[in-house]
Amino acid sequence: MKNSLSLIILFSMLMLLNACSDKKPKPMPKPYHYPNYDIIKPKKVCKPKHHNIQKLLSSHFGKPYVWAEEGPDAFDCSGLTYNLYGSMGMDIPRVAREQAKMGKKIPFKQLYYGDLIFFGSPNKKSTRITHVGIYLGGGWFAHANSKDRKVTTSHFEKEPLYARRIKVCRRYMSRDERTKYMYCNTPIKKMDISSLAYTTPWKTGMHLPKKAVPH
Repeated sequence: MKNSLSLIILFSMLMLLNACSDKKPKPMPKPYHYPNYDIIKPKKVCKPKHHNIQKLLSSHFGKPYVWAEEGPDAFDCSGLTYNLYGSMGMDIPRVAREQAKMGKKIPFKQLYYGDLIFFGSPNKKSTRITHVGIYLGGGWFAHANSKDRKVTTSHFEKEPLYARRIKVCRRYMSRDERTKYMYCNTPIKKMDISSLAYTTPWKTGMHLPKKAVPH
């Protein structure tokens, strides 16, 4: 009887050890490499409200511009807008040219806090989108600026070239915050979302890339 019990215990231990050995090891995130095109979806931290845009944005001013980054420590232009709206639970495309396809098109004179402004070449015939900013009011807009290499603000009167570069303005959230304009008229490319378990974003303390925009 004792021998049988010992065998049962030994068999159970072997099965347990075997089960443990079959578990796949947890993936290690790949080291940061510039540019990192993996997309990390921001965690929802608040409701879609205009005052929350202001709170989120104020926490990012001065953070470095790093191409292909969507935070939390560095951003490119569309990474900033992707992070802001994503942090409020509003899923928008990652890149500016896709963001420009979505939402309610509005004229420049009707811009309201939180609306997005999409820029391109001063050539009026060109429709290519190359930059995006978020309107603050009074002619001011915030953006991750590759020239200044940080999240900052600009003013249309002080930097008139931006006014000549405007291609389209979009609104994702109505002024009374009751309506979300999350539709688009043209197909949007599907995004592959990653996570911190598989990829490493740029982090504070890392060296900034020599070139703001890689070739």
